[in-house]
Amino acid sequence: MFPRITLMSAAVLCLLAAAMDGASVHAAMIRVALTQEAQRVTVTARGGVTLSFQANPVGAIIAGSVEVVPGVGELIVNGMRRGGSVLIQGRHEDVTVVIDVPRTVPGNGAEDPARLKADSVRQDLVVSGAVQILPRGKGLLVVNELDLEEYVEGVVPFEMSPSWHPEALKAQAVAARTYALYQRMMTAGREYDVMAGTQDQVYRGRTQVDQRVQQAVEATRDLILTHRNAPILAAFSSTAAGPTEDAINVWSKDLPYLKGVDCPFDANSPYYQWRAAIKLQEFEASLRRYGMMVGTIATVTPFSYSRAGRVTGVRILHSRGELVLRGEELRRAVGYSSIPSALFEVESLGREVVLAGRGAGHGVGLCQWGAKELAELGYSFGSILQYYFPGTQLQELRSLGSLAPPS
Repeated sequence: MFPRITLMSAAVLCLLAAAMDGASVHAAMIRVALTQEAQRVTVTARGGVTLSFQANPVGAIIAGSVEVVPGVGELIVNGMRRGGSVLIQGRHEDVTVVIDVPRTVPGNGAEDPARLKADSVRQDLVVSGAVQILPRGKGLLVVNELDLEEYVEGVVPFEMSPSWHPEALKAQAVAARTYALYQRMMTAGREYDVMAGTQDQVYRGRTQVDQRVQQAVEATRDLILTHRNAPILAAFSSTAAGPTEDAINVWSKDLPYLKGVDCPFDANSPYYQWRAAIKLQEFEASLRRYGMMVGTIATVTPFSYSRAGRVTGVRILHSRGELVLRGEELRRAVGYSSIPSALFEVESLGREVVLAGRGAGHGVGLCQWGAKELAELGYSFGSILQYYFPGTQLQELRSLGSLAPPS
């Protein structure tokens, strides 16, 4: 649980206390892990910040910046060693969070994981709510705890273009809100609910939150998709390029509302068709970095497909033997940007592995480019969502009794 900050306003304390109650539907807060491996975190606000420590919950006001670096199982805060965690919040406004995280990039001889070299990349975010920092291995876990609606505002412009039709933006807002609550429900006891990257939903704080995004979030405030009176796994991806996918083929989850539906609406997507040429050495190196001991690859052959046509099994023959992967596992190992979807064929294999494919993303649930087209055709966000998530209901969060996982 988060330590309370006694010098904060009563209103802020109420919000933080509500967030600690993971079962309460009315606790409209979400905890977002910005990173789990920060090497340095600096937090500032023009009006100063308030911070408290797990071992000493009495809040202290800092006029300048707070810098946190990892110690050995502890934090070093402005040069002083502290055990446990620290909670930081702007006294009167949002805070700026600057995070230095390690970035691993290929060095000479990138085919050898032992010869990778590391440097750092800086993330600069403006966020509302509180920032909790905890020691995590050799780095820092940085968690932004904030109001659910403000979180959704920070997701929508990074998962869908703010220039799209308002009904598409509303559909994205409901999906993002529902997904976050589903994860919160399913990860009770963890120090955060969702990750801020593509592992869950891309969140970048207040950056790019414009009037169109705010209007879409406000118009759908408190609305979520439910099945059996609980939030659903509201998955979404860019471009289906054909029928959407059954979740069981991607995540081994047999969910009645994540069954494939026809999607002839996304032909205008720039990702509807694609061709990828990956250098064979890079292809092999990616598999090795993923932990697969492959030799020189001779063939890459898809051998099983889903009803929607996506590759569910790939056989790779190499000088050390045979490797069999799921299609999504191959994408994860080689890189989602290198293989945009599992809807592909192998055109050729020589010095390069050449793939020809369609679509972008896992293909489960909402097709974003399909939602765009349907919105432009006059369909409401509710109709769009119930088409892509059959058997679900739009429901107000406050109407739910609890956020317990469905039995």
